Amino acid sequence: TQRIINLLVVRPVYSEDSFAADHEKVCRRRKTILQHIKEYLTCDSKRATNAVLSLLPIIGWMRIYRVREWLLGDVVSGISTGMVAIMQGLAFSLLASLPPSYGLYTAFFPMLTYFFLGTSRHISVGSFPVLSLMVGAVVTRLVPEQGAPANITGFEGLTQDQQRVLVASSVTFLMGVFQLAMGIMQVGFVVMYLSDTLVSGFTTAAAVHILVSQLKFVLGLSVPGINGPLSIIYTLEKIFVQITSTNICDLVMSILIMIVVFIVKELNNIYKAKLPVPIPIEVIMTIIACGVSYGFNFEERFDVGIVGKMVSGYETPIAPNMQVIQNSAVEAFPIAIVGFAVAFSVAKVYSIKHDYTIDGNQELIAFGVSNIFGASFRSFAASTALSRTAVQESSGGKTQIAGLISAMMAMIVTVALGFLLEPLPKSVLGALVIVNLKGMLMQFSEILYLWRKDKPDCVVWVVTCLGAILLGLDIGLAVGLGVELLTVVFRTQFPRCSVLANIQGTNLYRDHKDYLHIFEPKGVKIFRIPSPIFFANIEFFKDKLVEAVGFNPLRVLRKRNKALRKIKKLLKKSNDDTTEKGFRDLFSQTTDDMNMEELDLPTDLKDLPFRMDWNAELPPNISVPRVDLHSLILDFSAVSFLDISALKGLKMTLKEFIHIDVDVYIVSCDAYILEKLHSCMFFDDEILTSMFFPTLHDAMLHVLDKHKDKKKLVTLYCSVLFHTVSLKNAVYFQN
Repeated sequence: TQRIINLLVVRPVYSEDSFAADHEKVCRRRKTILQHIKEYLTCDSKRATNAVLSLLPIIGWMRIYRVREWLLGDVVSGISTGMVAIMQGLAFSLLASLPPSYGLYTAFFPMLTYFFLGTSRHISVGSFPVLSLMVGAVVTRLVPEQGAPANITGFEGLTQDQQRVLVASSVTFLMGVFQLAMGIMQVGFVVMYLSDTLVSGFTTAAAVHILVSQLKFVLGLSVPGINGPLSIIYTLEKIFVQITSTNICDLVMSILIMIVVFIVKELNNIYKAKLPVPIPIEVIMTIIACGVSYGFNFEERFDVGIVGKMVSGYETPIAPNMQVIQNSAVEAFPIAIVGFAVAFSVAKVYSIKHDYTIDGNQELIAFGVSNIFGASFRSFAASTALSRTAVQESSGGKTQIAGLISAMMAMIVTVALGFLLEPLPKSVLGALVIVNLKGMLMQFSEILYLWRKDKPDCVVWVVTCLGAILLGLDIGLAVGLGVELLTVVFRTQFPRCSVLANIQGTNLYRDHKDYLHIFEPKGVKIFRIPSPIFFANIEFFKDKLVEAVGFNPLRVLRKRNKALRKIKKLLKKSNDDTTEKGFRDLFSQTTDDMNMEELDLPTDLKDLPFRMDWNAELPPNISVPRVDLHSLILDFSAVSFLDISALKGLKMTLKEFIHIDVDVYIVSCDAYILEKLHSCMFFDDEILTSMFFPTLHDAMLHVLDKHKDKKKLVTLYCSVLFHTVSLKNAVYFQN
């Protein structure tokens, strides 16, 4: 049902000056920089407690931990997540061009520190395919499969695998340093510059890279790692050159595993409400593959590549190599940003779902410390994976105790059960990686949606994806970020300006092109710009304003001054009465000798013996543009800031209109902008504070009253006094 509610609002028409006179404003004293610094450095018991709770979020959720309700769920979730983390750690280590056993290190060490420092209770910390691939690009660049490694001190006496582990751990260490530094400097907001569209395009490109990188394992080919621009093209070329050498056993086994895992994962999604725990199909298929490979001796009979010797236990900590850090700083920074962006995005989803808060800066600190700690024990870049986190949350995990248990499972496998995974074919791990790319590859479907809904966002997605595929993930991310920022600049530099009109019977104003029943008073123009005004778009603002009013005020002023100069000059020469005929004759005898500076001065009509009406009929040889506009209203409701360049340009534009007798009004101006106008000496004898009005309707009523359009004034004024609003099941009263 609908209720018609009549709202009676009785108040005077306000300008900013009259409103300030009737309503006293609170004077707020802003703190100085020194006061802010002093307050920041001041410490008391409350701030110390908050600092400890912020730095160690575990204290907060451990105090409310419900042992009877949550512990069993955390244990079950930890076991389920641990099995997935082990398989993904083994598989993703291939993306990083490292021996599989080091993937188990990444499933263990980073989680130990995140358990104490992280604010998310649900994400599963460990390897992530995109980061693994980005680390692998640095590893293969410095330690290629074929040829000599880079000339780096510290590589002497190390095997190729040991050199690669040193490179990966050093890159991870630097990544952690970047994240920790950003967390300490409280710049967690930087991740906001990575929009969902950009991240989607980037991760889709990463999925394509991952797919191509795993083809050599699935096909059983020997393809050296290639990095740099167009590396994906060169890799595909080498694969197709060797395609006739495909290992049929690897291929058949990979296809079977991908089909089975895909079907079971779909069944898990369909029946997730009925299944207490998702079926751990990756673990099941891995166990079966290990048994079959060992029983039928796939390595010798079919020349299948296997995981081979697993590192038993944990090795002593190592220090990062400074030369590797110097050679990988450019790659480590985007790895740090992407790792945090992915983890924070996933953590935010589950924090909203379970109604708790996460702190972006503390997450940076947590991941920074976790990666530094993990790198010291030879693990590679850690973040989170959406699929693994989904398992942890859906299987009953409530806190990071589930994450700690999953890390313990990785430890058990590393210390005691690693030898059981030695006969596992690498093609099985490659197949598991590929089948887990489904979610990221399905993001290609977003292109059509974005094209229909938001074309600039679609451009960002496509450019980011193509750039990351063809130029590499690090360069592609930079290209995508640049295009994204350009779209923001484009939207603010070229906003959709509009001319507004009153909707009849209301005090509302909308674009005059969008509605039929509108009221546009003659001689009044309302112009709206829906963006900040700054140095880059002030000229666009002027051009659109001239287009909206239909004339250039400066050109009109110059034409008038030329005509006026002729009139005054001829009046001095003539002693006769200036009749209409004489006026026309005199004009035909004059020449123009004015300079441009004089033409731009305000028109001076003081010494004329008659009243000059520029809209009246003028002699045929006098061309002065007709101006039917007497009032221009600028709607600044969407203008959030003005810079100095814009202030100068705006002031000049307003004066050009004032000089040709057009009254200018600015409405709905933000209080901060008004303060800035006062502080920058914007007002003078021509531009007055009385030109500013709090609402568009106030300015319109003032204009109509000033120009005595009584009938239209009554119509508009009634829309304020007796405004009808349609509401559904609700009543609002306005005093």
